[in-house]
Parts: sequence; structure tokens; C-alpha cells
Amino acid sequence: MTIIAFAHHKGGTGKTTSCLNVAGYLQKDGKSVLVVDCDPQANATTGLGVNPETLELSMYDVFMSVFEGFSDAGITDVIVSTASGIDLAPATLDLVGVEPYLYGIENRAGLLKEALAQVKDAYDFILIDTPPSMGQFVINGLVAADHTVVTLDAGTFALKGMEALSAVFGDIREMLGEDVGADFAILTRWKGSGDPAAGTGGLALFLKRIFLPASSAEEEKERERLKAFESEVRKAFKQVFTVPYSPAIYETQQKGLPISHYAPESDAGREYRAIATALTERDKKT
Repeated sequence: MTIIAFAHHKGGTGKTTSCLNVAGYLQKDGKSVLVVDCDPQANATTGLGVNPETLELSMYDVFMSVFEGFSDAGITDVIVSTASGIDLAPATLDLVGVEPYLYGIENRAGLLKEALAQVKDAYDFILIDTPPSMGQFVINGLVAADHTVVTLDAGTFALKGMEALSAVFGDIREMLGEDVGADFAILTRWKGSGDPAAGTGGLALFLKRIFLPASSAEEEKERERLKAFESEVRKAFKQVFTVPYSPAIYETQQKGLPISHYAPESDAGREYRAIATALTERDKKT
């Protein structure tokens, strides 16, 4: 079993989208896959077609099970099947109430790792979607994972943000003795340093290009910025993948399915397939 956490402390970087789409291609390749939603916004849950309001149990119950007076639900009690064939440990808004409790116990960083030990023989891959924060759910995801994937969007991510993530990894290593780090990065909604006619990185910039056409000098300046950005990212991570902006991403989210199950031959779909293949090959090597 391989556990992969998708993390970034800012929102809007395509983290949940990447988690679900990679999960979809792993499932299509015959792997047994569990997605664990650790974000109170529950976007991974709704993204797999599950309405959080209909759930009796969720990851809230798993985390709270260590406290006296709460349900003793384990991870196997909350897992639900989805139409995509991917299993899901869902989230609800109730997760917001968990973190204050976690700060009162010493082993708070390892709760998710302990919970996932119950299903270590049931899945080939477990993918963890973490919230856009630096809180306990992110730390739990990083500690539980064998690999961490960082998602980046040139429209929302400053290069100095990578320093903040590195600081989190360093703190976990120093305080907990856990060897955590990120080898993989995904540049999402990317039209970076390639064809000038293809546009630029990020949905906002894509729309700006349509409605507010830039001069050739501005376009060249933006291409150079994105080229420098991509170069810096490639220095920081062993493997970097680029997923282009695609309307199919948003269409498939409305269907409650990964892109692998809705538009597998779209540009973005082919890139997510390549990412899933690379992660599988990495798993074989380790």
C-alpha cells in the first residue's frame, strides 16, 4: 500500500482536483484506491458524487474517536463506495470542530496514520486530500503519507510560498522525527512557457487574455515570468508535472466523477494519466 498526501497551504491550487483525477486513473488501471477527505470543505467528497449532508459517519468521527464520550468509529466504519469505483472516507463541515480537541493531546500528529493502519491490506493506494492550511489535518496527512504531492498555480502561488512549506516539513522532522518532504509537484491550469498562442498560466490569466488582450510586449513579459517560475519549481522538486487549463475539469466536477471517467482523452486527462503512471512506477521502485 502506498499513501500519498496532496498538500498546499493556499486554496485554489488544484489540490483536490489533482487528488481525485490521479485517483481516477489509478482505479482505471486496476488499482484499489481509497480517497481520504481531511478538508472540512468536503470538496473531495462532493467531487466523488457524495452529499456530505446525507452521511451518518465521516472523518470527524474517526478523529474524535480517541476522545472519551465520542463515537469509537474506525476508518472502516466511515468508508463509502462511489460511482467511480473509488472508495471514500468522506468529510463533513463537522471537521471544523476537531482541531481544538487535537491540541490537547500529545500524539495528535499521528492519529490519521494510526487510523489508516486498519486498512493497510485493503488498498493499493490511499490518497489524502488535505485542507488549505498549516493546521493539524495537514500535519496528519504529511505524517501518514509515503509521498507528498504539492500543487501549484502560477496565478495564486508565490515562489516564497515554497519556503513556508519547506519550513513545515522541517518542523515535523525536528519535532516528531518523521522523515517528510515533497518529491512531486503539479503545476495546474498551466499554459506556461510554451506556445505563445496557447495563453498563460491560471484560469484568471486565461480569462484576462480573452477579454483584455495584452500587447505583444506584455505577453512576452508574462511568458518570461512563467518560464522563470517553472524553472524555480523544477529546482525544488524531483518530478514536476504540468496540467493545462481545460474546461473538461469543471465539467467532470459537476458530474461527481474524476476526469478519467468522463473525459479521459482531454489534454488535462492525458496529463493526469501520466502523473498516475509516474506515481505507480515510483511505487514499484520503492
